[in-house]
Amino acid sequence: MTDQDTLRRFLFEQAGVRGEWLKLTDSWQAVSDNHAYPPEVKEQLGHAVAAATMLAATIKFNGALVLQAQGEGPLKAVVAQCTHDRCIRGLARYREPVVAGDLSQLYGSGRLVLTIETERKQPYQGIVSLDGDNLAQALENYYQQSEQLPTRLWLFANETTVSGLFLQALPESSGFGSDWERIVMLADTISADELLDLSCEAVLHRLFHEETLRLFQPEPIRFKCSCSNGKIERTLKSLGRTALEEILEERDAIAVDCEFCNQQYRFDRVDVERLLIAETDLGTSKISH
Repeated sequence: MTDQDTLRRFLFEQAGVRGEWLKLTDSWQAVSDNHAYPPEVKEQLGHAVAAATMLAATIKFNGALVLQAQGEGPLKAVVAQCTHDRCIRGLARYREPVVAGDLSQLYGSGRLVLTIETERKQPYQGIVSLDGDNLAQALENYYQQSEQLPTRLWLFANETTVSGLFLQALPESSGFGSDWERIVMLADTISADELLDLSCEAVLHRLFHEETLRLFQPEPIRFKCSCSNGKIERTLKSLGRTALEEILEERDAIAVDCEFCNQQYRFDRVDVERLLIAETDLGTSKISH
């Protein structure tokens, strides 16, 4: 296997269509191995991580794209995030048993939420019903409804690897209809084993060897959780002294677990008092002239 933990963008120069190829190995295992997910849950999380990574690569921004599929079925929620610098994380919440099936069987009545978080702007959020046989179809429906851009995705995941293929008509293209249909027909011949096992060049040659393609440089993908001691401290301080003291009356320390990476943060009575004193000093400090 080659091109691991890599995204490659490509362009059909004479057809007004862009594409992406993705393969995640070590970064995927860093996401999934933090929890003992059942195979059906792990597969859905893999699809979400692949989709979030490829969708984030279609936009220019500083921040993070968050994909959430949620419902009232056995699979309660899948969340995947990819930042502008290609750092990923994700998690799933579920109740047993989770049996393989279409989206309605997995999620029940659900919705798909895409959020783009940027540093200086209000988050953009798009919401559609979680309809279709799989997450790829739900996202294709989302793009058709919200962007009016023909879009296709192929998403596959197993214990060790996540792979994806993304095709989209360029917004400024015109008269692309026959080209789009031909390219999608060729892409539809890809199998899960081929996309999971083959290199980017091998997949593109297998599918599009008669097309004129421009293949861009590899973009490395890595797992990174954004949790930190400072963020947890700010959250605790926001609860206030009364709430924190009530928690400490029941236990020796406050333990906070990050669901994305399983990192545990522990604050005993001395730590909590330090936070509260620092907050008080900050609120009452004055500047001398």
